[in-house]
Amino acid sequence: MKLTVRHTFATRNGCIKGLLWFVSFGIAIACSCLKVSAQAAVQKKDTAQTDSDKINHLKQVEIRAFKTDIRNTSPTPVQVLKGEQLQRLNSFSVADAMRFFTGVQLKDYGGVGGLKTINVRSLGTNHVAVFYDGVQLSNAQNGQVDLGRFSLDNIDEIALFNGQQSDIFQPAKAFSAASAIYLQSAKPRFEPGEHTHIRLNYKTGSMGLVNPSLLWQQKLSKTISSTISAEYIQSNGRYKFRYTNGVYDTTAVRNNGDIEAYRLEAGLRGTTPDSASWAVKAYSYNSNRGLPGAIVANKFNYSQRQWDRDQFIQANYESNTRNRYSFKAIAKYSDNYERYLDPEFVTTAGFLDNRFYQHELYTSIANRYRILPVWNIAIAADFQVNDLDANLYRFPYPTRFTELVSLASQLRLGRLDLQASLLGTFVNDKVHEYTGAGRKTAYTPTVTAGWYLLDNNDLMLRAFYKNIFRLPTFNDLYYTLIGNTQLKPEYASQYDIGVTYNHQFKNQLFQSFSVQADVYYNQVNDKIVAIPGLNLFRWVMYNVGDVHIKGAEVNIQSGWNVAGDTYITAGVNYTYQQAFYKDGGITYRYNIPYVPMHSGSFTLGADYRRFQFNYSYIYTGLRYNELSNDTNHGYNTVEPWYTHDLSASYLTKIYRRKTKLTIEVNNLLNQDREIISNFPMPRRFYRLKLSYNI
Repeated sequence: MKLTVRHTFATRNGCIKGLLWFVSFGIAIACSCLKVSAQAAVQKKDTAQTDSDKINHLKQVEIRAFKTDIRNTSPTPVQVLKGEQLQRLNSFSVADAMRFFTGVQLKDYGGVGGLKTINVRSLGTNHVAVFYDGVQLSNAQNGQVDLGRFSLDNIDEIALFNGQQSDIFQPAKAFSAASAIYLQSAKPRFEPGEHTHIRLNYKTGSMGLVNPSLLWQQKLSKTISSTISAEYIQSNGRYKFRYTNGVYDTTAVRNNGDIEAYRLEAGLRGTTPDSASWAVKAYSYNSNRGLPGAIVANKFNYSQRQWDRDQFIQANYESNTRNRYSFKAIAKYSDNYERYLDPEFVTTAGFLDNRFYQHELYTSIANRYRILPVWNIAIAADFQVNDLDANLYRFPYPTRFTELVSLASQLRLGRLDLQASLLGTFVNDKVHEYTGAGRKTAYTPTVTAGWYLLDNNDLMLRAFYKNIFRLPTFNDLYYTLIGNTQLKPEYASQYDIGVTYNHQFKNQLFQSFSVQADVYYNQVNDKIVAIPGLNLFRWVMYNVGDVHIKGAEVNIQSGWNVAGDTYITAGVNYTYQQAFYKDGGITYRYNIPYVPMHSGSFTLGADYRRFQFNYSYIYTGLRYNELSNDTNHGYNTVEPWYTHDLSASYLTKIYRRKTKLTIEVNNLLNQDREIISNFPMPRRFYRLKLSYNI
């Protein structure tokens, strides 16, 4: 069926796509021009200094200080991976790294190109917000962000907050989710006399992996720097797996899991004379991948394909945060395209060939005022427009207007840190055909408290309550023959109490120790699910029942200096969850699908001179792939799985440049496993990485 474009955003799709690419390369050109101007200015200044002999040179003074750990100051639970700790994990993408966080269930359909999303504390993927350099990544079509698209080559830090970030000075969007992931790209950091940083990475390994990447950071002036990051990924996605149909076992090869993808980012960041900061980023991602499908009834071969193109440009400005009044502004425009081709599904018009065009415009203004040294208030207002076009039969062509207003306050009285916020959400869905979901309004509060039990602030008792909701996605509401415009939003209530201890020891052997322990209770009302309609080819979205979640988490990290040149780090994570589903007076006494009762991980790292070693173990317990209230529930169980991963790195210099060679062995014991039923994961596989710094 031929697509009829019906919205202003869509009619300009080609122009906007070209504009995004133009801006990306324009930033790079501007960087070069600014660099030339800056160098010329420096030369002119040097020429004018004819009396340089009169300059008094001051002696250099070295100042050392420990940066406060956010885990020790946040009244909401937070887990962080950053710097060298992040790079040494056996992880290819952001999704792989987040396996080591407590309370996280990773949904992975296998291979390099498989869809990867996460579920935090059993609330569902759509209750997780993802922020990239402070601006949310959103997907109005299905509400999910594929974390497998974000490699670690240009990521400095990954932080996961339950509830919300502890800083009240943030966009209203940051208050609008049950949990939030913050991805921070690599920030340029130059030593005196440095102007250029270039890092070349190359990864190869099993499944035909070819993955070169480039990170180029340039100091253009004292206050302006640029970053260009590019990456190419290719993999045939073929790996062996074991399959049984209850009668016989066989070893087969996974096919149609190939991927070819390109990523390009370009950005400028700087500061102004009054210590304000600003940043501009342009991003483009293109991929062509196969969709391997479920192994059911001896069907091994699939031919479905998917093409994705995600592009955005964003800018933010933040005034000097030390001032009594601070101001922050954000603007973003994104253009997303997805094509799904199924040669096995034939319609009157030929093969099933669905195409979706998403467009988003987002702006935010946040203000913070310090009434007293111990009392801050903040107010933020966001406006967002989402537009979706598709070539589906009887498609309504929806547009969603979203306004969010947040009011937050923070009070620090001695050892007590109190925060409270109220978020107002105002949504209006309009459609060009048929019936839209109309207007929705909600007011959702949050209260957090942190109490330092010791004078040195190492030990803190914390608690929070948050009420939040998530809107039905465009697919939930408007997908042809499936969508239901009468859906209600999902409301989630979160309760958490925990303790955190973090201390740096002066002992030469035992250097650092931290522990976080939390117990929590969550409740989701009006859960949105898909159930069969008139036949198996026509599903319908409904609000049904509630989910009640009880859980406990423990996170322990330590650092040891066992000898003058040997340093060891060790970490243990454990999660217990009980997530029951209630509907129509019936309580399903087994966890909701794909939520294990027990899960955990263990990591051990060692540095010895030029060598680095890392070992990790991940365990996920018994799960269920559908709801069940039957005591004889063996038919819908998913077996526990675990993996052992090893890596070793060697640091050296080639042509006086820092070079790092890493070899990884993943799933060391060659375990067969499934994270999603009938989607087998790779057995033992390898990766080799070479990193060269200029």
